Amino acid sequence: MRIEVRLFATFAAYLPPESRNGAATLEVPEGATVADVGRVLGISSGLARISLVNGREASSDHPLMRSDIVDLFPPLAGG
Repeated sequence: MRIEVRLFATFAAYLPPESRNGAATLEVPEGATVADVGRVLGISSGLARISLVNGREASSDHPLMRSDIVDLFPPLAGG
């Protein structure tokens, strides 16, 4: 199934070469989760991240549906 993934800040380096404007379309198997997207892109499971699916916070085990939009952010820091 196809989903859209958008990576932000330092995670943008994990986007496939054919990506545009920080986003890419990925083909993932039915039943894939947010964690599976990270694995497909080569993002280590040890890296902390903030995940959104269709604009809502989602855990790493959140199951994905066709046409979902997954946003992944590295941890945010401020001061």
